[in-house]
Amino acid sequence: MLISFKRIIKAGWRGFSRNIGLSLATILIMIMVISLATLLFLLNPIFNILISEVKEKVDVSVYFKEDVLPDNIFEVKSEIAKIPEVKNVEYISREQALEKFVAKHKNNPVLMESLTEVGANPFLASLNVKAWQASQYEQVANFLETGVFKNLIEKVDYYQRKPVIDRVFSIISAVNKVGIIFSIVLAAIAVLVAFNTIRIAIYSSSEEISVMRLVGASNWFIRGPFLIQGIIVGFIATLITLLITFGLCYGFDAKIQTIASEISIFGIFLGNFWLLLLIQLAVGIGLGVVSSFVAVRKYLKI
Repeated sequence: MLISFKRIIKAGWRGFSRNIGLSLATILIMIMVISLATLLFLLNPIFNILISEVKEKVDVSVYFKEDVLPDNIFEVKSEIAKIPEVKNVEYISREQALEKFVAKHKNNPVLMESLTEVGANPFLASLNVKAWQASQYEQVANFLETGVFKNLIEKVDYYQRKPVIDRVFSIISAVNKVGIIFSIVLAAIAVLVAFNTIRIAIYSSSEEISVMRLVGASNWFIRGPFLIQGIIVGFIATLITLLITFGLCYGFDAKIQTIASEISIFGIFLGNFWLLLLIQLAVGIGLGVVSSFVAVRKYLKI
């Protein structure tokens, strides 16, 4: 049994070497597929960080009339916090709003001069409301504009921010969909190329297959080398992709951290090394074996 298995491996390697041009083309396509799967895996935690930061900046502000007392605003805050769609509510007093404006625009002399000319504090007390999902902000806005507290409210800026909110969440959704579609397309191309590689290998080995049939070789002994070719292609593609991934993560880590200090792509690579290797092997060898198996079933009639 062990001797037969060794012979099958040798025959598979011989078939791989014999059609080296097509084998290399298959490996190249496999590398592209595995690289995309790797990229999606590595970018997932980065996207989660960026998306979390974007979501934290997306909110709706409720501005209260100038004569509304803080106690009344806190009462409104308490009611808003009870809404299931609301994630968080933050109270910003008139003084805090003024301090934030000054801190943000202190280097703009025109705005600072305009603020001085106004004299009094021109800002209104407000509540910053964060919802769980983009679609829930409209429900919150309707509650505020039509509820029992509507006489206390000067304005709700939801409709001014709605285009930005919708665009942010639509971009996030589009990025995920494009990644999935691109992965499927590349995987289909990889299977097609590997499929044709095995088909040509079967045709070029037709004479050897006939001889093996005559001497009574088992079906597994005849089919095995072609499946081994698929495994070899997937394994080599995985190793090359792993080395490329290591080099890119190591090389670009410092540059990425200069832009976003909390993100270490090399740290993500090392922290998820074994899981990443498993995913790459599953994609590479899995595609190789599946395409080889389908080609053998279709073109190798035993």
